[in-house]
Amino acid sequence: MLPTTIQAIRSILTADPSVNTVERNRLVTLLRHGPPTEERNTAPVAPVKVCLIRRKEVAERLSVSLRTVDSLAQSGTLHKRTFPGRIRASGFLESEVDDLLTGRISAAMAALVDRRA
Repeated sequence: MLPTTIQAIRSILTADPSVNTVERNRLVTLLRHGPPTEERNTAPVAPVKVCLIRRKEVAERLSVSLRTVDSLAQSGTLHKRTFPGRIRASGFLESEVDDLLTGRISAAMAALVDRRA
């Protein structure tokens, strides 16, 4: 932060009668240096990778037909995703398909396969 900005904030706080000197100095120090280290969140935030895959690729990954992928979407096991301002679905989240492959959503898939048989 620029020194002139801190000076302007200090002047505003000085003009405010509800802020005493100790509180004003604490606020200016906080603006200058940030929160104390114990208050800072030091854990790194992992970037979230969102990847859409098309219906055909979902069918290939799951080794099922396109119609089965549509049935999974209709039953709510997979959720179709759209881009803003679009009407038609653009694809499915890769993470949902991976969850389905690893068995986290296997009950719904098993019920759908049993119903088809």
